[in-house]
Amino acid sequence: MRIILASASPRRRELMSLIVSGFDIETADIDERAVEDSLSGTDAVKVSEQLALAKANAVLECHKGEDVVVIGCDTSVILNNEIMGKPENREDAVRMLTELSGNTHIVATGVALVTNTKTVSFTDAADVIFNPLDDYQRDLIERYCDTDDPYDKAGSYGIQNGGALLVQGIRGDFFSVVGLPVARLARALHDLNY
Repeated sequence: MRIILASASPRRRELMSLIVSGFDIETADIDERAVEDSLSGTDAVKVSEQLALAKANAVLECHKGEDVVVIGCDTSVILNNEIMGKPENREDAVRMLTELSGNTHIVATGVALVTNTKTVSFTDAADVIFNPLDDYQRDLIERYCDTDDPYDKAGSYGIQNGGALLVQGIRGDFFSVVGLPVARLARALHDLNY
């Protein structure tokens, strides 16, 4: 039996090692924007679960007939039912972090576990409260956007790194906000007998 994590994210790899010691990494070759476009009108909180399914199924295609479970994941930052993707540049990152400031937004992590005979998927969502937009928060945003951290993350921040300074609090699973709800995923793997 093999467990395959369909993600190149170093954060997910680290969190996955809390659940199992041995797993492989294979990235999914899908057009995420095309999948998102096909989900137009879908509740924004559920989009990441559909993307996780698409990623997991794409990797499973290479393992037909094998005893594997493929785990796909996707995380969305959602403000006012609008998904904030990864920033295009520094200006875009500053814009996103400014919009998030003084507001509560949702971080939804979709997870899909697929085998050749079963599919299980779920969404784990948490509320993230950003600090008010004052001079200090503006300065934090500018300094944070001078680092490399915001540019590969949905919503332009990583709560596990410097982005933590922008956050007042969370309601929900911290690890889900990072990108992998470890406790819920561990139980799902157990329920699949893996």
